[in-house]
Amino acid sequence: MQKLLEEDRGIRKKAAEVEQEPVKKQPEPKEQPEAKIQEPKEAPKEKKTNKVFPSSALFKEWGENLSEVDQREAEGMFQKYGYNVFLSDRLPLDRALPDTRDSRCANKTYPKDLPNVGVVLIYLNEALSILKRALRSIIDRTPKNLLKEIIMVDDNSSNEDLKEDLDNYVKSLEKQNPGLRITRVRHTEQKGLAHARASGWRAATADVVAILDAHIEVHEMWAEPLLTQIKGDRTVVVSPVFDRVNFDDLKVIQYLPAAHAFDWALWCMYEGFTPEYYKLNDGSLPGKSPSVMGIFVADRTFLGEIGVLDEGMKVYGGENVELGIRVWTCGGSVEVVPCSKVAHIERYHKPYLPDLSPAMKRNALRVAEVWMDEYKHNINLAWNIPFENHGIDIGDITERKKLRERLNCKPFKWYLDNVYPKLDPWDNLLGFGGMKNLDADMCIDQGPVPGHTPIAYGCYYYGPQVKLKNKQTKRCLEIIKSTLLIQECTGQRWEIQNIIKAF
Repeated sequence: MQKLLEEDRGIRKKAAEVEQEPVKKQPEPKEQPEAKIQEPKEAPKEKKTNKVFPSSALFKEWGENLSEVDQREAEGMFQKYGYNVFLSDRLPLDRALPDTRDSRCANKTYPKDLPNVGVVLIYLNEALSILKRALRSIIDRTPKNLLKEIIMVDDNSSNEDLKEDLDNYVKSLEKQNPGLRITRVRHTEQKGLAHARASGWRAATADVVAILDAHIEVHEMWAEPLLTQIKGDRTVVVSPVFDRVNFDDLKVIQYLPAAHAFDWALWCMYEGFTPEYYKLNDGSLPGKSPSVMGIFVADRTFLGEIGVLDEGMKVYGGENVELGIRVWTCGGSVEVVPCSKVAHIERYHKPYLPDLSPAMKRNALRVAEVWMDEYKHNINLAWNIPFENHGIDIGDITERKKLRERLNCKPFKWYLDNVYPKLDPWDNLLGFGGMKNLDADMCIDQGPVPGHTPIAYGCYYYGPQVKLKNKQTKRCLEIIKSTLLIQECTGQRWEIQNIIKAF
């Protein structure tokens, strides 16, 4: 009845598993090309040392030869940033990345007259070496005639090394690259991802904007495939394929191309492309995608015409789904481009917001109210909150509704039917929330793994009374001796937290 929400890291881990077949949950490739990582320069090699933090995720696979002093330093940085800054500080800023593209990508050629690009990097208290490496990779791996500018948007960082130290590094890059424009945008208060990305768009002057996270490294030939798609159609919003950079050893793990999708809670996940895509038997071709994961590239003017990003979103989450829905229903399309690769660090935790759920829930309700029409209550179902009077302030949506009307956007049902038919419309539900058996004084709960088979358990919620009976078999869901059964009806009564329509 209710889709149980997973922790953000768990969802991203599940989303990371992809394969070539069009299935919903896809296993990782059996053989993963890995980047060759330079060993820490200061790590002693003569003998193993005791683990100071044996339960830390950082040291499960990494750090065997570190001294206790270095372990303490590495763990402190890990807790602060969510990835291995101790190692990052000891790696070359221009380290090589493995070529994880489809082999057919190497033989492709691209037009000479591609539009130029402005790269927007968003950061909030990012580790300095991580940010430097992102800048270095963009400058080194983007043709000079295509890279017009880099816009660095600081969403009110407090780290001292992101002030003078970063300023000095940027000045050195400007001296080395006199034809490159580097613009700094600094927020005086934290605005969140959507607002920060929009700030970068406003500062851009290039034909195309590439809006990236700061904890990335671009691969060789990352820009040309994306710009080629936009040159062919200015209304297409494109995304590279993300390889994962492990949070602990910073090795690069290949991910295969897949569509960027979401569930009704608006958590991101991967889906297979359409069956028609796989019939082409060419994994180097761009594939249509319901949404974007957050990193995307678009014609700067077109992005402005369709409303850039919803700056009413707070902190994190939902803005990428809102963009995907808006692009598709308002005259554009979204594609994932396999020949473009960006390596992206998978944080173990997000230090700026340990619990993403409140912001995600609020932003999801905002997306629903503006874009989802008669399906908007599916967001409530996914988050298990009442349809009315839920007490969550989603902000003023007047302008976003006017934007939708002005652009003459298609209804959300069109999007479900034509763009994302894999998303279950949930149009046959009768109720949601906790279910309590009044006779047994127990509730239905998720059972243990594997399988999560429903069980009878102590109650958390209760609500309107119902009797759960299968209309075809005339059998009922009942609880006998603390066991959940389907059997001949004995008249047991249930309460359900929220009723959608009469049984």
